[in-house]
Amino acid sequence: MRRFARTLTTVAVVATVITGTAGWASGNAQEPVTGAPAGTGAWRDAGLPDPEGMSPAGTARFFAGLAPVRRSELARTHPTVVGNLDGAPLALRYEANDRAVRGRFDGARVLAHDPRGRGQIALVYGDLARAEHVAVIVPGSDTDLDHVTPLADMARSLHRATGGRTAVVAWAGYTTPVGVGLDAATGRLAEAGADRLTRFVDGLAAVRPAGAAEPSVFCHSYGSVVCGLAAHDLKAKDLVVFGSPGMRAANVAELGTSARVWAAKDPTDWIDRIPNVELAGLGHGTDPTDPGFGARRIPAEDATGHGGYFAPGTGSLRTFAAIAEGDVR
Repeated sequence: MRRFARTLTTVAVVATVITGTAGWASGNAQEPVTGAPAGTGAWRDAGLPDPEGMSPAGTARFFAGLAPVRRSELARTHPTVVGNLDGAPLALRYEANDRAVRGRFDGARVLAHDPRGRGQIALVYGDLARAEHVAVIVPGSDTDLDHVTPLADMARSLHRATGGRTAVVAWAGYTTPVGVGLDAATGRLAEAGADRLTRFVDGLAAVRPAGAAEPSVFCHSYGSVVCGLAAHDLKAKDLVVFGSPGMRAANVAELGTSARVWAAKDPTDWIDRIPNVELAGLGHGTDPTDPGFGARRIPAEDATGHGGYFAPGTGSLRTFAAIAEGDVR
């Protein structure tokens, strides 16, 4: 009976406490946005290839076979498709999305803009087409089209810390949990997000120069659950998790990735109070900073709180920048 009571207590704690980024407000169940971009029906009706039937590499080949005038015409007439089509030329996606955002995200190029649901966005800092190195930041809970500032701040900070040499993508491209609730305690939204992240990164590979380095993917809080579920298919040279409740794996080997796996947690991060269990679908498993997990530990003693890992002058930011630039072995 005592063991049963402990189990119930653990399940209750996990369901109540695990969250992403924004604290302790009660959560609401979310339905993930998946599938082809908005406007795909009109795209198909025009006799254009079904986005759901094309890989990012296939999309890149489709656009490569079009004249520049035809590409621009598609961006004008089907902006919500072209602007969100992984594998489409970068400049064309920027062109399509600029019409929708109208300068809303100053200092960033908009690589994706999906208004469905709470809205999704991918912001680029730096020259994604020419940069030798690319970093993608995957956020945790409470991130969407209207709540992207903390994520954008992380991306700008990392871009500055690399001297502008690394292009950084703030990828709010999946439906995140809202507040505390079962969404944050389970992997349902992370599973949908993992598929979208994998396709997004494949799209970067399809339009970047041949032989370009794979990106470093930085995963915050619930975003590390997304990265853990995506790891076996994700074409990344590094997976960096910070403020993580777990990656749905007992250790690095279970992730099934050839990427180097890094983990950071500062001593004041409230995520440390989360029980690192996975039981009946609740909880996300082993703490990635646990030595037994097998990740490379990133110093974060001078970071503060759950969102302070990119603060200027911190050891965590310096290490993040070195990883993004390929300066650590």
